[in-house]
Amino acid sequence: MAGRKRRKMKLLAATAPNNGGGSTEEREGTDEQNSLFCVPVEILEQILSRLNLKENIRASAVCKKWLAASISVRVANKAPWLMFFPKFGDLVEFYDPSVRQTYSVELPELRGSRLCYAKDGWLLLYKPRTLRVFFFNPYTKNVINLPRLELTYQIVAFSEAPTSPDCIVFTVKHISPTLVAISTCQPGATEWTTANYQNRLPFVSSIWNKLVFCNGLFYCLSLTGWLGVYDPEERSWLVRVVPPPRCPENFFVKNWWKGKFMAEHNGDIYVTYTCSTANPVIYKLDQINKIWVDMQTLGGLTLFASFLSSQARIDILGVMRNSIYFSKVRFYGRRCISYSLDHDRYYPRKQCYDWGEQDPFESIWIDPPEDLSIFA
Repeated sequence: MAGRKRRKMKLLAATAPNNGGGSTEEREGTDEQNSLFCVPVEILEQILSRLNLKENIRASAVCKKWLAASISVRVANKAPWLMFFPKFGDLVEFYDPSVRQTYSVELPELRGSRLCYAKDGWLLLYKPRTLRVFFFNPYTKNVINLPRLELTYQIVAFSEAPTSPDCIVFTVKHISPTLVAISTCQPGATEWTTANYQNRLPFVSSIWNKLVFCNGLFYCLSLTGWLGVYDPEERSWLVRVVPPPRCPENFFVKNWWKGKFMAEHNGDIYVTYTCSTANPVIYKLDQINKIWVDMQTLGGLTLFASFLSSQARIDILGVMRNSIYFSKVRFYGRRCISYSLDHDRYYPRKQCYDWGEQDPFESIWIDPPEDLSIFA
């Protein structure tokens, strides 16, 4: 009798809920959850390394073990730096918006040059006096020359770093509203290839056009918002039947065409319209339906807008996500002007832009250096 009682007590103990409550199914679920916490650190790190930044941060809140593992494999992108060209002298300044730090270095190699474009840590520059076009890396000071070409008011861009065999330099200039001249070149070539193209829809170009390379194509936003597309492989050009992005109210003010910026990220194209003190309006190109979609959030993306080339980054740590950073610094270089979509406001507040007063060639966003010793 006593033996049967002891066996019954053991059975009740085995089936009793943990911590004074819960069914058998709940205990099984708890045991399964606990088994996740017992995963070896090496395997846990492999799992967490596959998450994006947002998912990684969420996973780090599970427990101290997951926090340590999440931080050890967390991958965050660096924000580009804002590079300022001097009006006089050779002292060039770089501004890091993530830590609000300014660096400076003498670069006499840039003397007499005009800024054209920046990508992958390289600058594309032009010397009007000699018609010289060349790439320059401001951190390594490497120079890659291109054949001479007269660049007056046309826009210029390149697909990727000039050290890549797939690098293509592209420039377009309108001859009439329905006729453009396109020139292309690759590093190592002895001359530019130039051809004229007819387009049914009007396309008017100037240095205020916006140009990005996306999915193997060059996309160019004209002064009036029409989208021209050049395929370097097929050597074809067309102006897409995509209605221009809808302009905000009171947008057509003095120098309205200068307050537009275009950036590319992961196959998507974004256009930002700014106007005086009004909040910026951001559009994303819907390539399937051939329309511009008004964006109320960037989903953690950060846009870095400057006149000649703009950039986009995902997975940046801190408060910079879901914001637009402009190529202007206030408070004696302590703060970059930005607009937060989360808070629906500018930082600092009440910023007013007259882009016509700013020199388009004075600053540009560029990838940061790997080594800061060049500024020592």
